[in-house]
Amino acid sequence: MLYRTPKIAQSFYPTLIWEKAKSVYLTFDDGPIPEVTEWVLEILKNYGIKATFFCIGDNIKKHPGIFRKVIEDGHTIGNHTFNHLKGWKTEDKYYYENTISCQNEIEKHELHPSKKLFRPPYGRIKKSQIKTLQEIGFEIVMWTTLSQDYRQDLRPEKCLRKTIKATRNGSIVLFHDSLKAKKNVIYVLPRYIEDLLKKGFDFKKLT
Repeated sequence: MLYRTPKIAQSFYPTLIWEKAKSVYLTFDDGPIPEVTEWVLEILKNYGIKATFFCIGDNIKKHPGIFRKVIEDGHTIGNHTFNHLKGWKTEDKYYYENTISCQNEIEKHELHPSKKLFRPPYGRIKKSQIKTLQEIGFEIVMWTTLSQDYRQDLRPEKCLRKTIKATRNGSIVLFHDSLKAKKNVIYVLPRYIEDLLKKGFDFKKLT
């Protein structure tokens, strides 16, 4: 499994955002949910860090209070479809409608961003889906560093070590605020932040 996305993979989709310059950008997929998202928010607050949360619409609907807390804490919100769809296996029209349903759920909370950020679940999206979403104003954000915190067979210590090693200046780093990732993210996130701060990195949210 790769922790750092190869340049050749990025070249296939040159219009997508893969990395940023000068800072490290923490991103979290699959929330908001009780316990994990709330814990992540507390860690970020302790370090004074802003991040980007790519939220599932159904989770926003189920946990509106937690979603509002993400907004109130000053983090950037992104769209991760309403039902965590795998684009390669989803008919384009339904993929589009599901994404719009998530965006509607986001905007119910009076959040009307000038930029609409989108990350495809699993990173799997057809070029036709990319074209449609970009035409209606979405910026599609991928990642350069994948923590693999969702892997149940991965020891937290290895997850931390590999994620640190794969991080570069300008990296967009993918963690998950999900139950599946809970074991690893709780161990890795504060230690990862501490390590990078000691090395002189700063953290920013996507804008």
